[in-house]
Amino acid sequence: MLAKSLHKTGRFKNPKPTGPAQLRPSTLSDLRKCLEPGSRTPLPIRPQGAGTAATDCNTAVTGSILHMRGLNRIRRIDADNGIVVVEAGIRISTLVETLAEDGLELCGGYELQGRTVGGAIAAPCFGPCIGDSGSYFSSDVLSMRVITANGKMLNIDMTRKKLLAAFRMSLGLLGVIYEVTLQVRPIRVFKASHRRVDIDKFSSIVNTLVASDVGFKFYLMPYRDRVYLDLRRYESGPGTSYNAPWKLKDWGESTIMPQVFRSLNRIVPVDTVKYRLIDSISEATQGLVNTRFVHAGSNSASQSRGGRGRDVHYSTWCFPAANFSVVAIAYKEFCESLLRNSGYRCDLPAIGYRLSHDASAILSPSFDEAMISLTTASTQQKGWDDFVIDLAEFAEKWGGTPLISQSRALRAENVIQTYSRRLDYFRRMRRELDPDNRLLSPFLAQFAQ
Repeated sequence: MLAKSLHKTGRFKNPKPTGPAQLRPSTLSDLRKCLEPGSRTPLPIRPQGAGTAATDCNTAVTGSILHMRGLNRIRRIDADNGIVVVEAGIRISTLVETLAEDGLELCGGYELQGRTVGGAIAAPCFGPCIGDSGSYFSSDVLSMRVITANGKMLNIDMTRKKLLAAFRMSLGLLGVIYEVTLQVRPIRVFKASHRRVDIDKFSSIVNTLVASDVGFKFYLMPYRDRVYLDLRRYESGPGTSYNAPWKLKDWGESTIMPQVFRSLNRIVPVDTVKYRLIDSISEATQGLVNTRFVHAGSNSASQSRGGRGRDVHYSTWCFPAANFSVVAIAYKEFCESLLRNSGYRCDLPAIGYRLSHDASAILSPSFDEAMISLTTASTQQKGWDDFVIDLAEFAEKWGGTPLISQSRALRAENVIQTYSRRLDYFRRMRRELDPDNRLLSPFLAQFAQ
């Protein structure tokens, strides 16, 4: 009571809460000054792009957050050699739109384009890529310029493959990516088809889909026993793609559905009625937009311009593709059991992609074999934190690979065991490039110390 009274008199003031310093470089010189040991920048320094990570990999309670979005220039587009040179802070959506003006596109289909190029390289970024070409955005990196933890410039290209593989998906632990050269190509049209199946049927065909030369994305609705498949194959001829249907699809899935579901969660008190409405809207969106309007596309047209808003919570795990026929059924049973026991369920469909076997990054989730990612998402905060703990236990039980940037409630022991010798190699390289731990936050120290 005494402390409370003194505070009310105004004679004593509580200190303002402190947090990490916010650094916003807009030039190479600014960036290097932030990282120079003599700059007195509070440590640790964590680079951040769009800030879309589901975990604390690009934040810190103390130290400094290095916001990279001011470094957002396109340096050069070279259509003859199929390359583009950009600064790391440019958003993927801006890059895609600029390339399309020159008849070019990224080589793969990567979603959540609100991310920055640097963020999409430093952590796994993937989508419904067709065939066995690289599944990750970082696979298209031909070279990069990096500022090391002591402010020095480091140039990395294909002649230094091991170093390039280490910096891909490096979570900003080896240095800060400043400039990148990406492989691009002329816009290529694919045919899009859609199917609705139950989960048992999906389980019976998923192995065939993984082995085929097709890109696929799926929307899994465990409480309706539905899977909506988005299948993509390249056209033999030039073909024609229209942007409008894909923009309508993106608008419905990333903007309208979450907004409507948040409203329903707020105003409909009866869970059975609310969830019936939510699932019916999800099915109608999939059936109407995808089946009726979306028939052909390109990486340029189909990639989502949006991102997961801050009101959408998500967690992503990757499972061996060879076992996913069983995992899909087990996931449905897990969701139903959890709803019965806790009353909590996600209101958005789970979304998945095939990730081809890709060893282009040391910390690639599909370094050893093809995987299928599964992203569980919801607009409901209440109960979410408990749900992701149960989801992490489910994922571990079924051999799931955690993504340090995207898997909520992951355990350090599981990360260390899963990435094993590759993580040991990465740690040795990190200690060599950042011996004073200037880029190492407490969250990342669990795995990378």
